[in-house]
This record gives sequence, structure tokens and C-alpha cells, in this order.
Amino acid sequence: MTMEEIAVSVTNLRKTFGNKEILKGLTFKVPKNIIFGIIGPNGAGKTTTLRVLAGIIRHYQGEVKILGLPPTKAREKGYISYMPEDAFPYDRLTGLENLEFYAKIYAKNKDEFEEFLEKGIKIADLGDRIYDKTQEYSRGMKRRLMIARTLMVMPKVAILDEPTSALDVESSVKIRKLIREMKGETTIILSSHNMLEVEYLCDEIVLLNHGEIIASGTPKEIVNKLGVKNLEEAFLVATGGKI
Repeated sequence: MTMEEIAVSVTNLRKTFGNKEILKGLTFKVPKNIIFGIIGPNGAGKTTTLRVLAGIIRHYQGEVKILGLPPTKAREKGYISYMPEDAFPYDRLTGLENLEFYAKIYAKNKDEFEEFLEKGIKIADLGDRIYDKTQEYSRGMKRRLMIARTLMVMPKVAILDEPTSALDVESSVKIRKLIREMKGETTIILSSHNMLEVEYLCDEIVLLNHGEIIASGTPKEIVNKLGVKNLEEAFLVATGGKI
């Protein structure tokens, strides 16, 4: 890949909290406008990696570039939009007011504000419920609103941590549809414990365990390399679990 084709470049990324090394020299590249998965068991370093990419964690060893810039600079320029796993809308505001609040932060002018807001309403697809306070929303509706808030500003890199966590089947299907519809418009980096979801959504993945990359490539490449039926089985084999 040429530099022009790369959205994210990570070289020898290390991060230590106290005396514990959480990330142990990660190196990978993410091409532009694909869906890229960062997966692994609890404690593997997924969320720490996402927070470094999002510019939330500022102190680390190694080199991380988002479109050629350090994550903090890319964040300042509005290139990155990040949705943490525990992100929720402001309950006392309506869905529309939540989108307006976020659009004002990112928009450079009135036209851009209106463009972001229109896109957010379309992505959330909540119908007339967009005018209700979000404290009345189901968890799935809140999650759709948060994903709309993340994607509507048309970031160059969107980072989604467990976008369908704890959702019912219908809500999960709608959110996966939202994510796939954005493919080609932005680079999406996501983490998920649902391997079938990752296999369905992601063009490429890295599999972490104990802060190290133990497998990378397309889901199909990893499945074939490990001689298993699907990514769920590949995950178990690679991390020392049982099928």
C-alpha cells in the first residue's frame, strides 16, 4: 500500500499502566474506506488500542499515524470520531437535540451544521421518536443515536467500541446495516466480541491476545490458515480455547 492508500499506521505500539505492559509492540496498517476489526478476549488490549487511535490516550511508545498525523492532531482537525462502548446520549435532551449538540461541535458553518444534522437523522432512522427525550428510548435506539452522532460528521476515521454490545437481535441487525452502509465513505475501525458479526462486517482484522497480535488478515484468510469453519472457531483456537 502507498501512503495515500493508508488511513491508519501503527508501528511497535507499546503502552504500560503501572508495571503492567498492556500493549506489546503492535504493528498494523488500515487501508482507507474499509471496515477493520480489532478483536480479542477480555484484557487483550482492544479498548486501549482504540483509545490510542482516537487520541484519548496520549502517552505511549511507538508510532501511530492517522492520515499521516498523530492521533491528537487528527482529532483536533475533526478527522476522527470515537464512540466508546459505554457511550450514551444525554437523557434530558431529545434525540434531535443530542444530534444538534454534537453537530455544533464539528460544523464549521451553518450549511455544514445542517448537512450533519440531516445525515444524523437519516442514519439514526428513529422516525418521530427523534423528537422524544432519550430517557424514553430503548437501549437499541440509544445505540443507533450514538452511532448516528459518530458517523454523521463524516469523519475520515470512525472508531466504534462494541457497537452492538448487549443489544437484541433486531437492534443489532439495524446497527450492522448502518455500519455497512457507511463503508466506502469512511474508514471504520471496530471492536466486537461477536465473531460472527466481525466475520460479516470486517474486510480485515487483527486478533489480539495478551497485548500482542496473534493473527491478522481477512476473516477468510485467518479461518483458512487455522483450518476451522468460521471466525468464532478461529478465535478459540488462536487464543487457546476449546471448540
